[in-house]
Amino acid sequence: MNDIDIYQRITNKIIAALEAGTPPWVRPWGSVDEPVPQNWLSRQPYHGINQVVLSMEAYDWGYSRNGWLTFKQAQALGGQVRKGEHGVNIIYYSLREIEEKADEPAHKVPLLKVFTVFNLEQLDGVTDTLPVAANEWTPHAAAESVLFHSGATIRHQGYKAFYSTVNDWIYLPPQHLFADAESYYATALHELTHWTGHTDRLGRKLGIRFGSDAYAMEELIAELGSAFLCAQCRIDGHLQHAAYIGNWLEVLKKDKRAVFVAAAQAQKASDYLSANYDPVSEEEMPLAA
Repeated sequence: MNDIDIYQRITNKIIAALEAGTPPWVRPWGSVDEPVPQNWLSRQPYHGINQVVLSMEAYDWGYSRNGWLTFKQAQALGGQVRKGEHGVNIIYYSLREIEEKADEPAHKVPLLKVFTVFNLEQLDGVTDTLPVAANEWTPHAAAESVLFHSGATIRHQGYKAFYSTVNDWIYLPPQHLFADAESYYATALHELTHWTGHTDRLGRKLGIRFGSDAYAMEELIAELGSAFLCAQCRIDGHLQHAAYIGNWLEVLKKDKRAVFVAAAQAQKASDYLSANYDPVSEEEMPLAA
């Protein structure tokens, strides 16, 4: 990777964040235990553009830690990078000595080096990670059955709930951070509905009909899918994304059949997830992991 590549990649990422109205240097830093990213081996903070990039990555991926290691540093601490994880490129300048020549004195020039680092939550075997508090509420057997039998990979980490199309995983905050079991399951089933849209499953294609409104439609489908599944499991539903209401209204006003399409797609997702639905006792059903 040459100098232009890394500069352009970082610049493009920041431009995208700015265009989305989310400046990468304005973040809810209170949501992570280490507000400034640091190298977990040296315990030294990252500076400059590396601080911006790594803080942005920690927030975007919902990491609750801001500690980072290279592949070799993780090995040195007895750990390893978890299969399927992808690192983040950061830069480091070292000074290169240029010997004196007839036409110029000895001097130093900065030499750009690129490193790939991984967050603590992408690693196995590295000690001193964030302890997980015990659950303070009773798991719901029917909802656990839906999550477990779906076969979805569900990771509990960070402070954001989302479905990642990059690695086809669902990310949820640790269960103890939710106010109650109903809130947790409504959120989990919302993200699980997103998961059904993958090309290997239901392969939802909304762009042809809804164009720029496809994202809002997908959120509406997930909202309805969660409601259908909560009703099936006899759980009180919760509105997951109130901020999308305006977008949904705009779509529905433009297309009187949109809500019917969303409901039909949500029903397909619910039926897909219910195919292996098998309510069992709490003792027999392990928690989704």
